[in-house]
Amino acid sequence: MISSNTIRTLSQKYLKQITEIRRHLHQHPELSFSEFKTSEFIQQQLTQAGIEFKTGYVKTGIVALIRGKNPAKKILLLRADMDALPIEEKNNVPYKSINEGVMHACGHDVHTACILGAAFILNELKDNWEGTVKIMFQPGEEVLPGGASLMIKEGVLENPKVDKAVAMHVFPSMETGKVGFRGGMYMASTDELYLTVKGKGGHAAMPADYINPIIVASEILIEINKKFMAPEALSGTKGESIPTVVAFGKIEGKGATNVIPDTVQIDGTFRTMNEEWRDEVHARLKDIVKTIAAKNNASAEIRIERGYPFLVNDVEFTKACSHSAEEYLQKQNVEELPLRMTAEDFAYITQKVPSCFFRLGTGNKEKGITSGVHTPTFDIDEKALEIGMGLAAWLTVCELNS
Repeated sequence: MISSNTIRTLSQKYLKQITEIRRHLHQHPELSFSEFKTSEFIQQQLTQAGIEFKTGYVKTGIVALIRGKNPAKKILLLRADMDALPIEEKNNVPYKSINEGVMHACGHDVHTACILGAAFILNELKDNWEGTVKIMFQPGEEVLPGGASLMIKEGVLENPKVDKAVAMHVFPSMETGKVGFRGGMYMASTDELYLTVKGKGGHAAMPADYINPIIVASEILIEINKKFMAPEALSGTKGESIPTVVAFGKIEGKGATNVIPDTVQIDGTFRTMNEEWRDEVHARLKDIVKTIAAKNNASAEIRIERGYPFLVNDVEFTKACSHSAEEYLQKQNVEELPLRMTAEDFAYITQKVPSCFFRLGTGNKEKGITSGVHTPTFDIDEKALEIGMGLAAWLTVCELNS
């Protein structure tokens, strides 16, 4: 049997190396589906550790295998995402991004480093656990259609067939030393909305000669907000309350103070946690757009780009992982998470196999490490790396030896 103390000792042993790996990744970020140097670096780490792997999944993806005793008994997948965001980093740290306008502002450098650390630990202990660990380093989590969905299509869950899956995500609002779990529904589906409203441009001083698409677009946005963002509006086909967000963050008219444009383009997002309601909202959005445009003698079209499904954690598996985390970190350091309207492409995997997606506390108020993800000052308390790799290894051992 492998004790939690053994895992802790090995996490401490690898902390310096994993910290250096994380800093290298942070300093050399690459955008979604362009993680070529990142992939090469990860391959180098796996080769040095003597861990077998295959490459070529969606160009930059990697799948590594570590076989324990009775390797066919059970297959557990550990997943890490590799891509960064188009953000200019403002941190003043030695490992600040050297790639202009690109930053690991969502912690994927942390995920990759922690999963590599877990791989090193599990590889060192492979004679003491059963089954096989399959490790997935995926590209393109940040943009549709999501690297996870593409790697699934290329067979990442087969040969050997995955039985269960685990992934983590940094959580800057949670103090380092703590982790969070939630069984069942956890994160929302996400769809991208592209609304185009066409009127008739003209001189602003001559309203009889134009149809202002900005006014039409405004009416559409107000109606959508009333229908889907008011608390009393959020009920599905069966009358139940369903978490829903329909929000628009970009509008472009290209007119001037006295120039009415012909066209307005508006981009937004739709998120929810029910597939029937998701489809119903799609239909309602199209109807609102068409009706209001026609009423104003304009034309309009909404293009809905279907994105990630909702993320659902297997209840029993997540409960078991939470209990294992309590053994590893003590009960007071394991929290139950609330629902989130953010989205994550690991959801594709949760729809295929029983999965557990947990949160890793990375904040430290005393050190001033409080910035949220997707901000130019995001960073972590690097003590979280020791916890992340150790807990990932411990959850794996507990599941495979159960």
